[in-house]
Amino acid sequence: MDRISDVWGPRTPHGRETHWPVRVDQQLADGLGESDVDRWVQSACVLCSNGCGCDIAVKDGRMVGVRGRASDIVNHGRMGPKGLYGSWEAHRKDRLTKPLVRHRGELVETDWDTAMDTIVRRSQELLADVGPLSHGFYTSGQLFLEEYYTLGVIGKAGIGTPHMDGNTRLCTATAGAALKESFGSDGQPACHADIDLCDALFLFGHNMAATQTVMWARVLDRLAGPERPRLVVVDPRRTPTAEAADVHLAPLPGTNQALMNGLLRAVIERGWIDHDYIAAHTLGFDELKATVEPYTPEHVAEICRISPVDLVRSAEIFGTSQRVLSTVLQGFYQSHQATAASCQVNNLHLLRGLLGKPGAGVLQMNGQPTAQNTRESGADGDLPGFRNWDNEEHVQELARLWNVDPLTIPHWAPPTHAMQIWRYAEQGSIKFLWISATNPAVSLPELPRIREILRKEDLFVVAQDGFPTETTELADVVLPAALWGEKQGTFTNLSRVVHLSEQAVEPPGEARSDLDIFLDYATRMGFKDLDGNPLIKWKDAEGAFDAWRECSRGRPCDYTDLSYDRLRGGSGIPWGGKERLYADGVFPTAADYCEDYGHDLLTGASTTPTDYKARQPDGRAFLKAAEYTPPPEQANAEYPFLCTTGRSVYHFHTRTKTGRTPQLRKAEPEPWVEMSPEDAAELGLAEGDLVRVESARGSVKVPVRIGRCRGGVVFLPFHYGYWDVEPGEHDRAANELTLTEWDPVSKQPLFKISAVRIRRA
Repeated sequence: MDRISDVWGPRTPHGRETHWPVRVDQQLADGLGESDVDRWVQSACVLCSNGCGCDIAVKDGRMVGVRGRASDIVNHGRMGPKGLYGSWEAHRKDRLTKPLVRHRGELVETDWDTAMDTIVRRSQELLADVGPLSHGFYTSGQLFLEEYYTLGVIGKAGIGTPHMDGNTRLCTATAGAALKESFGSDGQPACHADIDLCDALFLFGHNMAATQTVMWARVLDRLAGPERPRLVVVDPRRTPTAEAADVHLAPLPGTNQALMNGLLRAVIERGWIDHDYIAAHTLGFDELKATVEPYTPEHVAEICRISPVDLVRSAEIFGTSQRVLSTVLQGFYQSHQATAASCQVNNLHLLRGLLGKPGAGVLQMNGQPTAQNTRESGADGDLPGFRNWDNEEHVQELARLWNVDPLTIPHWAPPTHAMQIWRYAEQGSIKFLWISATNPAVSLPELPRIREILRKEDLFVVAQDGFPTETTELADVVLPAALWGEKQGTFTNLSRVVHLSEQAVEPPGEARSDLDIFLDYATRMGFKDLDGNPLIKWKDAEGAFDAWRECSRGRPCDYTDLSYDRLRGGSGIPWGGKERLYADGVFPTAADYCEDYGHDLLTGASTTPTDYKARQPDGRAFLKAAEYTPPPEQANAEYPFLCTTGRSVYHFHTRTKTGRTPQLRKAEPEPWVEMSPEDAAELGLAEGDLVRVESARGSVKVPVRIGRCRGGVVFLPFHYGYWDVEPGEHDRAANELTLTEWDPVSKQPLFKISAVRIRRA
């Protein structure tokens, strides 16, 4: 099969009364057939948040291919191009195989003892001289649950630092924030099977055709079958996703909140709401109704520059369909009112009581395969098990579980989010920064600033990765890490489905699993519990999983009914034992149970425990409202275009894997800027012309693609950095242009809003 030209594969149409047909996708190394494979090893793909069940082909101790698992509830055997090609082909190319330490300005190979002793010596010096606030940990959405939980315990109970977060802050922090604000806790209400059962599908800022290709194939099969669901897409670009829509709403970047208020007003005004459900299961309806009242179709159309007829038509589809599934992703998450706009999607479903029913619910999407686990396990700064950092009893629970002094666990203030971690490093209060499985020198906003921070003499940087990257080049110590297929562990996808990924092959050279690296650090640091025993009591992945199960007991993300044995064979399994949440209309909002007391959606100010308890939510969801406010940066005379960034169908993050995969690299070898035909004509530009895109912070030099953007908006893919170009080039990463601002609640950066100008290069 050629899944470069045929991204989503052949159609298998079906209706609402039939199951999604199985279609097994497979890719083997050139010249190999199934009979050449020595063994197949259970896993799941880690190149998008779908988490497709798969098996790894092994021959002569090497990964030689992959195939989808027919029995898996997520993908029914299908795989996308990134999974088919990028998941395994790059593993033996350009890998880090030995530790590196910086000596006289250069990174030189060394042994593990020297590398770890260097790290531990600096860590202990800073803890003795400065204290735990000198340490920061910046991780990923690519590790396994067991590794995140181990890191979380090290940071919170071993060191006692609140400075823990990951690159999930950049892509899906708003997913967790919106779920907490509306429902009291993280955890996706809907499931993949709802695509098969819905009669309307709304994609809010979600270019599913590029970001979750197998999920989009599932949608295409419904669209091609009987009882076709109606599709509404919100995106400023006319993507393949938008081209399939019954209604395409293309608001200006930064106006999502106005659009959502308009949809809510139309649904309320026309009576398309469930009054009984609202009265029994929600709080805040009167305030919501008053807030959205000014957002008439005409007013919203003026702000968003969309058709008021299309707005009303979209509201009608939502208001009159019996089973509506909504998904939300970066188009909403990476904006200045990210949490506010995402909460309004929750509000639409609450107003109609469309949660927990087959074909009806919300997926506040994740961008990475294990992003859910960073939030569950506490590696993103939150307390493990969806516990509330502002609830003293929750802190005591963890202290008893870990057998540590409660005062060691940082809970005197909200956890430090990623953007603040980098600011503290810039200011000099964080002096030790451990980066694992991510490449911030390409993925963070305002890259010139990030490179300067990483070069600071007083910042000790540890970079733990499988490949040399722009970030490892700037580190003081580089640790070679095992990748997917080279280690064992579990991870949880966007719909709470947990998969076990078995080790298929040995890692190259001296590379170690991230879990083994964290365990080694904990041992060398001598972290102890109150009885003088080792703080970290597990030695392998299954032991870490068992410890995590106990940590999750009784919490919304309860894993206690899962085990490695139960996860072996067949399909992944959702935690909690249910495909869908909130079928009974009871939400985890009780004051002694909820994960968060909430925030003001406009300012980000935290709700106090006293104020929260006074509302007596007691299992009811919150209808949280917010007015629209203009974005902090808008098009102007000097920078007349709004630039939005996003994903390509062929690449993932900063291309550390996909850029080393021949088929995917050939499909899209270089970055580009996309613009509307009208804007290109006005500038006298043709397809392929080389231009410079400039913001107030930096510039990139890329060729033009003409076609998919709405007028006044341009698009850049964010994947491209500098590891595969001449040293010293800094003019092709999209984040040279982006600004250091974030949503007040989720703290997610505003990658979708940069004012730029374009001139011929």
